[in-house]
Amino acid sequence: MRGSEPVDLSTDAEYAGRVQNRCYEKSCTLRITDLRESDSAEYMFRFITNQPALQVKETSSFFSTALSCHSDCRLPDNPSYVWYKNGQKTERKTSSYSDYISPGDSYVCAVEGHEDSHSPPVCVGGQSCNRVTYTHRSICALKGSSVDISSTYSSSGSITSKLWFSPERSHQWVYQSQPEDLSEDPQYAGRVQVLETEGGRSTLRITELTERDSAQYHFKFTAGSFEWRSSLPGTTLTVTALQVQETTTTHHQLYTEAELKCHSSCSPAGRLSFVWFKNGQRIMTEETSSYKHYFYPGDKISCAFKGREDYRSPSVYPSKLPSVSVSPSAEIVEGSSVTLTCSSDANPAATYTWYKEDQVLPVGSAGIHHFTSIRSEDRGIYYCTSEDQRSESLLIDVQYAPRLPSVSVSPSAEIVEGSSVTLTCSSDANPAATYTWYKEDEDSPTASGQIFSITDFRAEHSGNYYCEAWNKIGFQKSALYLIVLAEKLSVSNIIRLSLVVVMLIPLLLLCLWMRKKEILLSTTEPNEPAETVELEDDPDYINVPDVKRITTERTEDTEEQEDLV
Repeated sequence: MRGSEPVDLSTDAEYAGRVQNRCYEKSCTLRITDLRESDSAEYMFRFITNQPALQVKETSSFFSTALSCHSDCRLPDNPSYVWYKNGQKTERKTSSYSDYISPGDSYVCAVEGHEDSHSPPVCVGGQSCNRVTYTHRSICALKGSSVDISSTYSSSGSITSKLWFSPERSHQWVYQSQPEDLSEDPQYAGRVQVLETEGGRSTLRITELTERDSAQYHFKFTAGSFEWRSSLPGTTLTVTALQVQETTTTHHQLYTEAELKCHSSCSPAGRLSFVWFKNGQRIMTEETSSYKHYFYPGDKISCAFKGREDYRSPSVYPSKLPSVSVSPSAEIVEGSSVTLTCSSDANPAATYTWYKEDQVLPVGSAGIHHFTSIRSEDRGIYYCTSEDQRSESLLIDVQYAPRLPSVSVSPSAEIVEGSSVTLTCSSDANPAATYTWYKEDEDSPTASGQIFSITDFRAEHSGNYYCEAWNKIGFQKSALYLIVLAEKLSVSNIIRLSLVVVMLIPLLLLCLWMRKKEILLSTTEPNEPAETVELEDDPDYINVPDVKRITTERTEDTEEQEDLV
């Protein structure tokens, strides 16, 4: 595109000598020869009529005048319209305009949404009226060059003042609604000139163009009490610079083979040749937009349009493979801040992409990928790409303290005295952990190493065991205390013990009976009166025949012994 206008391929330097446009009646064919990969694109056809797309037509009667917006082109179904009176937008949205029409006013129509393609201004009755018409809707110019922006104007009254302004500079105006003369703007100081080449024609010339000059420019005049304040589009200026782009690159050990292209978002009209410069010296053999050659480190390349050598592109040099670096360059510890940087000697600066294996990573400014607090999961292979060039791989090794150890015992069944027992401790750590075994209530380590074996297990080995895993980053103790018990009673031992107990019970009862008898004999006196108990009324003895009384003899000592037993 040249600004907002498409570029005719027959005038595009990239297609110079390779395109033909063949038209017969209403059939046109574009032929492209010597095809390149850069020709891959969408191609469109445009035709220009000798009439504007829209026209304001006037219909007059004895009592009134009506205006209509007319087009020879097919318009969208039921379109809405926009009407301008003296450059100011009105509320009318139909294809006709029948409000009060003054002979000194100008009228413009457009299809809503396509205001840039409006009709030419029309004066009612063909009389002189207030209007401004710009010679070009858009202009594209190279950085550092000059440009002329022209308009024609007329008024039904006597013009007292006129000026050029840019709405994009309204933040510099004293009053936001009052445009100020561009020649008084500090950004354009010494670079603008207004030329009145003929009556009713004004030209704004801007020299030493910069990219900041890309804007829309309007013309304004005052005639008595009337002030032209148009809301219609003015002339849009796009300022661009030539750039050298790499299309293909092959890297060798000592040099780089590259095809370069002199590119601009807009090109001057006509068939222009290019000029290439290497290290400040003109290359006489090349006058096309492409330049393929061998380049060595330090070579600087620029280009320009032939005849406009003063407006060269910035110097560039074909890039090498991108390089990668990591900060800090020392050991990377989990939780620390780490920055990966991708860089190359490309000029202008290249676009970078970071990868972890095949996963695309977010990239900050200047090809930087940053870890605020790096984790063990971030360990892996990283690389970056720049303009389809891949860097060497970079291993990010994240070191971290041992994780919580896990412990296990083998065999997991009953431990028999005299058998072999193996305790195992494991923990995830980088670098690998060193292990130490401890037995509870003992200050010195019991053993070292990931595996602790007891080949001849004895009763004194029973107790609580735990392991400690450590490396230079930190340490961690096992949360599980392993309790190792002595031999358990077997079934045969339980049977033997039960037989012994059964045999001892009768002997114990015999001893107790004999002891009781001795005590009774030693504590009973013969002449002591017996205690008489009346059982006559006892229900248990009611049915005993011929028994009136049963005498029971007992002594106090006997009762005490019985209580004791």
